[in-house]
Amino acid sequence: MHKIEKSIVVDRPVSTVYNQWTQFEEFPQFMNDIEEVRQLDDNHLHWKAKIAGIEKQWDAEITEQEPDRRISWKSLSGAHNAGTVRFKPLGKDQTEVRLLLVFDTEGAYEALGNAFGRPSSHVADALREFKNFAEQHVFETGAWRGEVVNGEPHPRPVVHPAVGWPLSN
Repeated sequence: MHKIEKSIVVDRPVSTVYNQWTQFEEFPQFMNDIEEVRQLDDNHLHWKAKIAGIEKQWDAEITEQEPDRRISWKSLSGAHNAGTVRFKPLGKDQTEVRLLLVFDTEGAYEALGNAFGRPSSHVADALREFKNFAEQHVFETGAWRGEVVNGEPHPRPVVHPAVGWPLSN
C-alpha cells in the first residue's frame, strides 16, 4: 500500500473550486492518465485510465462528501485505491486543495515506477492541471452540492449564485 499527499492553491473561491472538482466526467480534460470517467449515480463512478502504458479500469464509491470541505472515496473493483480531497478557503478568492491518495501497485514495473516517484509526480501534475483548468473558467462548469454520509447520497438542487438558476449535475 502506497500513500501520496499533495496540495495546491487555486486562485478561486472555495465553492467554485469544490463545484468544479465534482464534475468528475471532465477529469480527462486535465488529468493526462485518465481517459474516461462515467458518473453512474450520485456516488458511484467508473474510471478508465492508462497508467505507464497499461490500461486500468475500476469502479469507485464516494463514501463521504461535504460541500466545500471534502470528498472521500474507495475503489470497489479493479485498481485498488482510496483517498480524500479537502478544500480549505484561504481568504475570499483562494482555496487550498489537499489530496490524499492510497493505492496498491501491481507487478514489478509499477513497483519500480513507484520507487522512482512516478505516481507522486503524476498527482502533482494532475493538481497543477486542475488549478489551470479551474482558473481559466470564470464560473465552474457544473456542480453537485449534495452530501454523502456513510456511503448514502443526499442530493440537493444547485442554484448558481450569480444568475439564480440551477446548474447541471
